[in-house]
Formats: sequence, C-alpha cells, structure tokens
Amino acid sequence: MARWSDYTTGERIKILRGPGLTQERLAEAAGLSVATIRKAERDLGVGLPSLLRISAALHTDVSVVLGQQEPRRAMRRDDRAMLRELSRAVHDTAAGVGTDVEPEPGAAGGLAAAWDRYRSGQFATAGALAAIAIWHNAAAQRAAPDGRQAAMFVVMTDAYRLASYVANQFGARDLAYAAIGHAAEQADLAGDDVRAAMVASGRSWIYLRDARLDQASATAERSYRMIEPRYGDRDLPLLATYGWHVTFAAVVAARDGNIALADDLLSQGHAVAARMGRDVSVNGTAFGPATVQAQAVGIQVSTGRPAKALETYAAIGDQSVLTPAARNRLMLDVALAQCDTKRFDDSLDTLLEVCTAHPDWARHQALPDVIARRAGRANTTTSRYRKLAAILGTSQAIR
Repeated sequence: MARWSDYTTGERIKILRGPGLTQERLAEAAGLSVATIRKAERDLGVGLPSLLRISAALHTDVSVVLGQQEPRRAMRRDDRAMLRELSRAVHDTAAGVGTDVEPEPGAAGGLAAAWDRYRSGQFATAGALAAIAIWHNAAAQRAAPDGRQAAMFVVMTDAYRLASYVANQFGARDLAYAAIGHAAEQADLAGDDVRAAMVASGRSWIYLRDARLDQASATAERSYRMIEPRYGDRDLPLLATYGWHVTFAAVVAARDGNIALADDLLSQGHAVAARMGRDVSVNGTAFGPATVQAQAVGIQVSTGRPAKALETYAAIGDQSVLTPAARNRLMLDVALAQCDTKRFDDSLDTLLEVCTAHPDWARHQALPDVIARRAGRANTTTSRYRKLAAILGTSQAIR
C-alpha cells in the first residue's frame, strides 16, 4: 500500500477532494480559477499561496496537501508518548486531578527550560518538559497562599500556552484548542491583559494551521488591539508583545491574500521595532528590528514578491539575535524565494544546510518538501534532493 508521501501533490488534492466535491466547487471555495485547480491536480506547478487556499478549502493543513503529514498523522512512537503525557497533564490539572501533592522546587525554572527548547525548535523535548512543568506548577498553584495566586495564574497561563504551541506543531489540534482554552481561563483569572493578548495570538495561530482563515484573522486583530500602546510608551515588554502580534496579524493577512492589509500591518510592526531599537525576548515572545525583517521576508515571498524578499533578507544584518527556530524559518523563506527566482542550486543548498543542521525541526515544517520537489524537478542532479528526502522522511521520487 502506497504511503501518503508517495503520492504527488496533485494526487493528494484529488484524494482529499473526493468524489463529492467537484473541481468547480473546490475552485469557488478556494477563490481560485478552475484552471488553477486543474493545474494543481495535474502537478503542473502552482505557487504556495494557491496551495494554502486549496488547503483551507479542503479544511486541512497545507502540510497534508504537501505530503509531510498524513490526513491522520503518523508519528514516531516517542512523539506519540510525549503527546499522551502532555494531554494528560493539561486535562488532569485543569480538572484539579493529581495536583494535591507537595510542590516540587524549581518548577518555574523547568517551565523556562521548556520554553528555551521550544524556541530552539526542539518541539518534542519542549513538550516533555512542558508536561512536567504543568504538573509541578499546578501543585504549586494549589498550595500557594492568597497573595501568590495571581502570580501562579500567570505561570499557568504560560504553561498551558506552551502546551498548545507544541500540540499545534505536531498537528494535535484538539489538544492545542483545549490547552489554549485553559490558558485563556488562567489569563482571565490573572487579570493580565498582555497574557490575554498572547493567548489570543496563539489561538489565531492554531486557527491558521487549521485552515480557519476568517477566525485566524479576527483573532489576530483582537490580540494586538487589546494591548495597543500609547504614542509615548517605552515599555519594552509591552512594545515587544504588541509588535509581535501586529506582525503576526500581517502574516495572517498575507495567507488570506490581502496584500494591502499585510503591508500596512507590517509597516506598523516596523514602526514599533524602530521605537524599541533592539530585539528582546519577553514571556516566550521575541521581537525587534531583526525579527520584523525576518517576518517581512516570509510575507513578501508568500505574496508573490520573491525578489523583494531576497532584498529584505540581505538588509537584515545581525541574525544572531533571532531565536534558532526563527532563523530556521527565515532560511526556509529564503530558499523558497531563491526557488521562485529560478536560483535552484542556491535554493537546494540553503534548504539542505538548514535541514541537515536541524532535522527534527524541519520534519514538522510544510515548506521543505515542496521547495525540494520544485527545485529538484528543475535541477539536472538529484543527489541533494535525495539527501533532503532522507532527512524529511518523504518519497525520493521527484514529481
């Protein structure tokens, strides 16, 4: 029996469309022409923006269409075990089950370590550490005196939020929605507007990965409007949080095909970054001049402006201030821009470098396989493509 990754992208679209959905109806739902749908199903090459629209119309993640995850995702045993423990920690602690134990010392440090692993792209390790941190901090919250309750609500907001992010990376949408819901409850109990905005932005990202673009857009807008700073405000944590959220809203607008709105929101992000003067990391959120430039590269390439994206990338300067995951994502966007400008050798070199250095991170991303296939088809040599396919665990056939 063929693996899901052995089918071509066009074949996967046909399978997901099924006999009950015509090409005409899919085109209407995706906001594309019937000719584009036919082109996609015949593997004649369509851009990522069109694939994102097709994925949304099929109510699935683009990584399913690209073959990097199955409709019912196959996972490694260790990943499944991690998600079971994370799910148990989220659901049981939210229900008050298993929290009547002596709090472990250093619980806050454990959560910080989990966030560090997440930002470095070590999602499975982050999930395992997050599960432990949730148990420990839930016990500490139960035992905390009245004067410490507000602070513990904040900690549990961050713990559940991290759990939702990890679940979303693994395609475990039910757990992601549940965890972000518990995070919202804790943020409300804490009375912390910044944390509430972070939770709203996280929910928007889950909607985006779940191809619910309307909800993603509305929630992203709500997240930055909740904490819009005053003109003279110089509070770096507030500016960083607002700047990240308005920039993420630009990403959502770009995915939805609204280039004018995306550019307007991105300009707001640049203005906030200029006020900050440097990149900072606050409560799991990193933002500043380099971060917004990196996001601009992704927005420009996803909206069909690859040459502009490469110009923006060249102007970033010091990338060391970016988190490892942000640097990896930036290089995927650069590889896609190089592919779109027909610099296929450069594209494969860039992609191979980032995937070789960070294979566990790469296999949770949708872009590497589609870039590799497009560049591989245009390149006379297949050795680099086959190396990439081995890293990503996808079919080595170039179609």
